[in-house]
Amino acid sequence: MKITRERWKFKDENYGPLLEFVKDENVTDINYNGTDVWIDDLSKGRYKADVTLSKEFIEQFSVRVADAVSANFNQYDPLLEAETDTLRISIIHESVANTGRSISIRKTPIVMRLNRKKMLNSGYASHEIISLIQHCVEGKMNTLMCGLPGAGKTELLKWMTSFIPNTDRVITIEDSLEIHYAAINKGKDCVELKVDGDRFTYVDAIKACLRQNPQWILLSEARSTEVKHLMESMSTGTHCLTTIHTDDVRKVPDRIKNMIQDSLLADKIENDVYSFLDCAILVRKKEVGGKIIRFVEQLCFFSRENGKNICELIIDDGKIVSTNIPSQVLKKFRQQDIPDPFALVEYNEEEEEEIVEEIIPEEVEEIINKISLLDEDFESDHEKNIFSFTSATHPV
Repeated sequence: MKITRERWKFKDENYGPLLEFVKDENVTDINYNGTDVWIDDLSKGRYKADVTLSKEFIEQFSVRVADAVSANFNQYDPLLEAETDTLRISIIHESVANTGRSISIRKTPIVMRLNRKKMLNSGYASHEIISLIQHCVEGKMNTLMCGLPGAGKTELLKWMTSFIPNTDRVITIEDSLEIHYAAINKGKDCVELKVDGDRFTYVDAIKACLRQNPQWILLSEARSTEVKHLMESMSTGTHCLTTIHTDDVRKVPDRIKNMIQDSLLADKIENDVYSFLDCAILVRKKEVGGKIIRFVEQLCFFSRENGKNICELIIDDGKIVSTNIPSQVLKKFRQQDIPDPFALVEYNEEEEEEIVEEIIPEEVEEIINKISLLDEDFESDHEKNIFSFTSATHPV
């Protein structure tokens, strides 16, 4: 359940030993398994935190969340979920969790973590690759961001939205709000839709979008049969950005076919993928020397020409390996006044404070100490081992 800011009245002290992680901008996920607290950090990776949660704190925290969403939480109602503008909380009761009460806090900050300077400085992508991706948005390419969970697909999507024209109408579709298009692209025309189980499904949302005259549909993740309707929306001329779980851009057609769960429809859908999907970008995450790095590993263009399906791999292993863009894709670029998709984009010096030396993934060992996808300026003075609870009557 989405909680309004007025109802979410948690104070810092209500987070107890978890406060330092809630406030740390590098932390994306906080998970408690009944014994230990595990942290997902953008630069450190995943690690077990040196904190202990008391039974009293766990109970008090659960009660506060339950009160905020006006929900029961006990052995008969063992799942508690809440969502704010920047947090998604899930709590599972110990009656169904053998290891004890489980708490998961996913942070969805209203911030664009990527910019050109950080992408170059961290080895995320070269100037040439960044320019090509920018041209894909400006060329109105239907694009899928690929990668495994936690790779940073949504963050790339959010950065790409900055190149959508202000006058283009955008509709976002999500089950938990993470794109924050309206907030990070202030003044642009946007409608944000939230999927709500069977009451308003992904299919319902996509169908509703087409009656709202969008130029763009941003789907947080393509997961199941709704991809069929997404393809139909692309066939009408609506542009699309979405994410999908796969480890290679060349697997996208098969991945989409598997989502359909209809063998008779699968072959037609495969042709639709090549006809209406233009581009797929793979983001890779790996740990090197105790640090997490992310980079654009692959980019390909899809096309269906003369009855033949084409997948042209342009970027592999973080480097441009081909400039052979399919003719139908080149035609789309030219229709948007982009004669050369590989042309370098000039820097706006007001936007980019300095042009840093470009780094490619092979040089990653040299950049371990330069990773700066986020400013590490948070210093917590919260005592980890002391937590004083407020009265049970403290307002939630």
